Amino acid sequence: MVLGDQLDPASAVLRDIDAARDVVLMMEVAAESRHVPSHVQRTVVFLSAMRHFAGELVAKGLRVRYVSLADAANTQTFEGELSRAVRDLKPEAIVVLEPGEHRVRVALQEAADGLGVPLEVRADEHFLTPREVFAAHASSRKSLIMEFFYREQRKRLDVLMERGKPVGGDWNFDKENRESFGRDGPHAPAVLRFEPDAITCGVMEDVRRVLPELPGRIESFGWAVTRAQALESLQDFVEHRLDDFGPYEDAMWTGQTWLYHSQLSVPLNLKLISPRECVEAALARHARRPVPLASLEGFVRQIIGWREFIRGVYFHEGPSYETRNYLEEHGMLPSFYWDGKTEMKCLRECVGQVLDHAYTHHIPRLMVLANFALISGVHPKKISDWFLAMFADAVDWVTLPNTLGMAMHADGVTAEQATKKQPSKGPVVGTKPYAASGKYISRMSNYCRHCAFDVEKRTGDDACPFNTFYWDFLIRNKDRFKGNQRMVMVMKNVERLSRPDVVEITVSAKKLREKLGIGAIGGT
Repeated sequence: MVLGDQLDPASAVLRDIDAARDVVLMMEVAAESRHVPSHVQRTVVFLSAMRHFAGELVAKGLRVRYVSLADAANTQTFEGELSRAVRDLKPEAIVVLEPGEHRVRVALQEAADGLGVPLEVRADEHFLTPREVFAAHASSRKSLIMEFFYREQRKRLDVLMERGKPVGGDWNFDKENRESFGRDGPHAPAVLRFEPDAITCGVMEDVRRVLPELPGRIESFGWAVTRAQALESLQDFVEHRLDDFGPYEDAMWTGQTWLYHSQLSVPLNLKLISPRECVEAALARHARRPVPLASLEGFVRQIIGWREFIRGVYFHEGPSYETRNYLEEHGMLPSFYWDGKTEMKCLRECVGQVLDHAYTHHIPRLMVLANFALISGVHPKKISDWFLAMFADAVDWVTLPNTLGMAMHADGVTAEQATKKQPSKGPVVGTKPYAASGKYISRMSNYCRHCAFDVEKRTGDDACPFNTFYWDFLIRNKDRFKGNQRMVMVMKNVERLSRPDVVEITVSAKKLREKLGIGAIGGT
C-alpha cells in the first residue's frame, strides 16, 4: 500500500517488492478531502502526484491496483477500498509505510484486523531522524527545545561543521534574517511553476465532478507533481533565490506570495524529493558559488532542524496531542478564513494567497493567520484543522505541531487534562506564545499602509484589531505568563495599564469577537 504522501521510489515498502507476486495498492478516496474540507489545489496536487507515481511504477514492471476518484466502484474510503482489494486479491499480508497521521494508522489497523489480514507497518526512512533517535533525545531532557535538537543534528549529520565547531562560529544566524523590504518592496525573481499536463488536467476534471464543494481556486495551479519537476524546483531555488532567502525570510509584501521562498515543502511532504537532497543541493551550490552563511544556515535549519523536530514531537506526544488546549480558548473561526472577506488588509491579503495558491510562506502563516486566531481566542483545533485543510503541503504530522503547538501555544497539559500517563506540563513546542500586535505586521510588510484600520490605535472603531486582541490576550493570560522568563518585559507593560485601560481593552475585544463571529471564548 502506497499512500498519497509516500511517493518515494526508494520507500521501504517498495524495496523488496516482487513484481511477479506482489501488488501495489493506491487509492484516491473522497473521504480524505472531506474529513477536513481540503483546498482544491491540495487535493489535486496529491492525486496528480499519485497518478504520475503509479505510472512510473507500472513502467518499471510492477502491478498496480489504482483506484481513481471517479471510478464507479470506489467506496471513497481507505477502509472500503482496502476491503475490496483484500476480497479480490486475497493477500497474505498488507505492507504499508508508517502513515503521517495517527487517524489513518488507526483506520488501517482496524480495517486489517477486521479483514483478518496481518498489517506490517514499516519505518519511514525518508526522514533524517529515526523515531528512536528522537525518543532518546526527548528522554534525556526536561523540556524539548528545538535549538538544542538542531545542534545535535548538525553534529550527528556533520552538516556545516568544521573540526567539531559550527561553520562561522555560531549555530544560528536567525537574528540576521529579519530584514524588511523597505518602501520600494522586493525584487524577487520569478519562481518556477509547471503547466498542468494531461494527467493533472484529468485529475482536475475528476475533482470538479466528485468534489465540487471544495474551497479555494484552481486557476493558478503550477505545483511540481513528479520527482523530475521537484528536482527542477530544488535547483531553481538554490540557483536563484537561496542567496536572499535568509535576510528576507520573514518579510511580507502585497501581491507577493513566493518572494525568496522555495516551494519545496510540497514535494518534500509528498516525498518526491528527500531532505538529504535539499541539503546536498544547497551545499553543492555553496561550493560552486558561495552562499551568504545566514541564508545557507537558515535553509539548513529549516530542513534538518525544524522539520525533523516537528515530526519527532508529533509521534512522541501521541494521538491525544490534538485534544490539548493549554490556554483554554474556545472561540469559533471567523468566516473570512474561508472567503477572505475582511477589511483587515493583512488578513485579506494572506487568506487571498491561500485561496489562490493553497500556500503562503511561514511568516503569514505564523504571524498573521495563526497569530490572529491565537490572540482573538479561537479554539486551537479549529485553526489547526483549517491549516490542514487549506495548504498544499499539509500533512497532519507537520501541520498539527506547527499550528496547535508553535502558533497557538496550546500543547501544554493542564491540571484538568492530566492523567497518570500524561501529567500536567507546560507547552512543548514553544517556550513563549508567538503573539504580536499590528506593529510587527507593519514593520515586516506594507499591508498596513492601505488598511481601513489604524495600526497606531489600540481601541476604537478604527483601531487595528490585532492591537485590541493582543492586549486583551495578555490581560487574559497575565497569571499564566507571569512565571515565563521570556515574557517578563512584555508583562511589565501589562502591569502598567490603568484599570480604565484594562476595562476598555477587555470590553472592546469582547465586542470585536461578537462582530467577527468568534463568540465567547470561555475558560479565561
